[in-house]
Amino acid sequence: MRATTANLKREVLMTFTGDPDGNPEWAQRLAEGEDTGFFPVGSDPWVIHSSFPTLVAGIRALLVQALHPGALAGVHDWSRFREDPLGRLAGTIRWLATVTFADTERAEAECARVRRLHDRVSGTYVTGTGATVDYSAHDDDLATWVHTVFADSFLTTHLALQGGIDDGGDRYVREWAPVGTLLGVSTPPRSVAELRRDIDNFRTSGALRVDDRTRDVVAFVRRPPLHPTLMPAYGVLFAAAVATIPVELRRMLGLRRTPLPILTTARVTLWALRLVIGTTSPAELHALSRHERLRAN
Repeated sequence: MRATTANLKREVLMTFTGDPDGNPEWAQRLAEGEDTGFFPVGSDPWVIHSSFPTLVAGIRALLVQALHPGALAGVHDWSRFREDPLGRLAGTIRWLATVTFADTERAEAECARVRRLHDRVSGTYVTGTGATVDYSAHDDDLATWVHTVFADSFLTTHLALQGGIDDGGDRYVREWAPVGTLLGVSTPPRSVAELRRDIDNFRTSGALRVDDRTRDVVAFVRRPPLHPTLMPAYGVLFAAAVATIPVELRRMLGLRRTPLPILTTARVTLWALRLVIGTTSPAELHALSRHERLRAN
């Protein structure tokens, strides 16, 4: 049993960080730096991004973001999500953990790194109204869509599966907004109402579209190339992600919410994963050590 648990832990950590111990070099460097960074310990972004519902949030964000044909074109035409999906996942986790936990200089450098990766991402896509438009990954509307769906996914899944956030999430949206600015969003939402308004405006304006590539991404996210031992848990987390998507967007994606008590099942699954891999990630532990060092000085 101990060997089975150890193997499962190794597979989970390799999947999410690319390191069998979950402690890659970039995570170790979060102990470095001379300030607390964008988010102090206990801030809403720190609490939400260090919690286990992030595993569901990532799935939800990928599904909803695929509804925008510009965002989808960037991923489909320029990324290696099919050839190296786990590498892309590990890269996204590196960005999220660094921006959330690192000192200011390192967090800003990580956002700059992502923007450099986007420099070459451009092309054309067909909107939901049938118009063909040019795009760049730096376009404000695409950056806004990615940012708002990301924030909405992480906040929604945390509230649904863990809770404990005061004011319905307004403080989280407001505190996370400067990161959107660093990634090219001109006016990131600063309240839950603004967040939901922006997403609904994309839907009602005809910007969103479903085509074969959208359905291909949905099928890929439903059954990614994970180790077989992880697929039962992943199936639960996928169903939980679907359950938290607004019905209008869920219908566009061609997904149905299971009639089973999936959120309860997901909470149990996340609890079991905590037992396997521990409650605090090495990245967060390194960041906490920096905070302790700064307080001691």
